Amino acid sequence: MKKIIPSRLETGVQKILYRTIGQRIPAHVTPNQITLIGALGGFAGIVCAALSSLSRWFLAGTICGLVCHLICDDLDGYVARTRNMSSRAGGYFDLLTDILHITYLIIALAFAGVIHLHVAILMVPVYALLMFTAMNYILHLDEFLFPRLGPIETHLFFALVCVIGIVYRGDWTIDFYGFVCSPADIIVLAGGGLMYYEMIRLQVQLFRRLRQDDEK
Repeated sequence: MKKIIPSRLETGVQKILYRTIGQRIPAHVTPNQITLIGALGGFAGIVCAALSSLSRWFLAGTICGLVCHLICDDLDGYVARTRNMSSRAGGYFDLLTDILHITYLIIALAFAGVIHLHVAILMVPVYALLMFTAMNYILHLDEFLFPRLGPIETHLFFALVCVIGIVYRGDWTIDFYGFVCSPADIIVLAGGGLMYYEMIRLQVQLFRRLRQDDEK
């Protein structure tokens, strides 16, 4: 399968992770086990996000969960490729945990009041649609295509939201025709807008390529 990573930041971080951690992973560890560790780290981060309604310092745990999920998300594929352990089930498991992690993280942040509910409702579908698009590239074109705003950019966006949630005191908001936005909302909307654009671009590109194949 052809792997396409447009993001230079993603490529650079992956190379660092492969050299520093990937080569030291024990031989008995499987890609699915690494994916599971990342999913558990992400789940812990989601719980911390929900608990941040009690204390904003729980968001530090969410940042740790984001880091754990991001590292494992890169290393499971590395182990699968270098040890000839790639599988369709593993690829499905990887994409599924990505969708669940980001979706429920947004919900937890809204539940805790870090971002507003109307912002969460707008943002919840976009990452799932991106992963759905990626799955169809794999199924129909045999390409593992990363969006230009890939996993690392997404995780950095949410880490920044958590930092703002820790330091923000609630004394600055913008009222836009009845919709109140905090600094964390603005970051989520900015990142989400870029992801919506990227998702639509990839879907249009996929449709055109599939139509060309049908015509041939």
